[in-house]
Amino acid sequence: MGVDYYNILKVNRNATDDDLKKAYRRLAMKWHPDKNPTTKKEAEAKFKEIFEAYEESNVKFRIHGYCCGMVLSDPQKRAIYDQCGEEGLKEAPPSGGGGFPFGNGSGGGSNGFNPRKAEDIFAEIFGSSPFGFGLTGPGKSMRFQSDGGLFGGFSSSDAPFRTFSEGTVPRKPPPVESKLPCSLEELYTGSTRKMKISRTVVDTHGRQVQETEILTIDVKPGWKKGTKITFPDKGNERQNQLPADLVFIIDEKPQTTYKRDGNDLIINHKVTLAEALGGTTVNLTTLDSRNLSIPVHDIVSPGYELVVAMEGMPIAKEPGNWGDLRIKFEVKFPTRLAPEQRAGLKRVLGG
Repeated sequence: MGVDYYNILKVNRNATDDDLKKAYRRLAMKWHPDKNPTTKKEAEAKFKEIFEAYEESNVKFRIHGYCCGMVLSDPQKRAIYDQCGEEGLKEAPPSGGGGFPFGNGSGGGSNGFNPRKAEDIFAEIFGSSPFGFGLTGPGKSMRFQSDGGLFGGFSSSDAPFRTFSEGTVPRKPPPVESKLPCSLEELYTGSTRKMKISRTVVDTHGRQVQETEILTIDVKPGWKKGTKITFPDKGNERQNQLPADLVFIIDEKPQTTYKRDGNDLIINHKVTLAEALGGTTVNLTTLDSRNLSIPVHDIVSPGYELVVAMEGMPIAKEPGNWGDLRIKFEVKFPTRLAPEQRAGLKRVLGG
């Protein structure tokens, strides 16, 4: 029995030639290896199976180069094939007075089947390829891994498309990029974002229609500005080309209290001269709403920086690890001092 192309191409047994072509186009576009980079081996196997099913549903190529006949073009032969497979066709009497060179290649006399070159058959069936390239003509040939000519050594164990000549692979447009603004709080704790997109797709009839979809983006704690989230093939579809990838790029919204520097957080804090000399406590609310009280015992001079370990941003590539919190101090000097204050400072400071 030959390939069960009805089941593989997902068509019923009353499918017309046009139905088979549409089914082949839809499935081949879906399982093209270039569209399935993460499951390439599975896609190649499925793509090969679809190709073989379509080939059997339309035309048979023999290893000696003879075309064994267009099964679908003859209702009688198609009925025999559906019931008995290729073996049944080999035993079937010739129809319409013409020979049908299956098996040993014997024909029906002067009106026997006139074989055409395999390239011509492929041009007839695939001349308007669902992938946007012709299979014959200069610069548009299709090659198989074969030791006996273009089709001579093709077997079920070979990949159906070993290589394509230059310029025949379906074009994939550049990715469509869009910014995804995130607050520093979201990048600290992580968040889930829902993005509704509207895009153009090509339906099974080759028409462009609008489609909406909700995409879920899990923003991981510690992600930085410029991080890219890619949704393969979620861009607009066009005839004769692969759909573009959709890429969201993390953008960081300004934060009023903290500034990010890599994995560290920076905060500016003002203290009075008395606090700078006599000590103080810095009270902060973290990005995840915790309250911190940080005692300062050192004398704070202008430009002094206090580092609090592990209170910075989470490090995305090192779960459980954080950067540092850096507190930069600004000392507010008094604009006036009473005479007795001046004298007291000189006495205390030894000036």
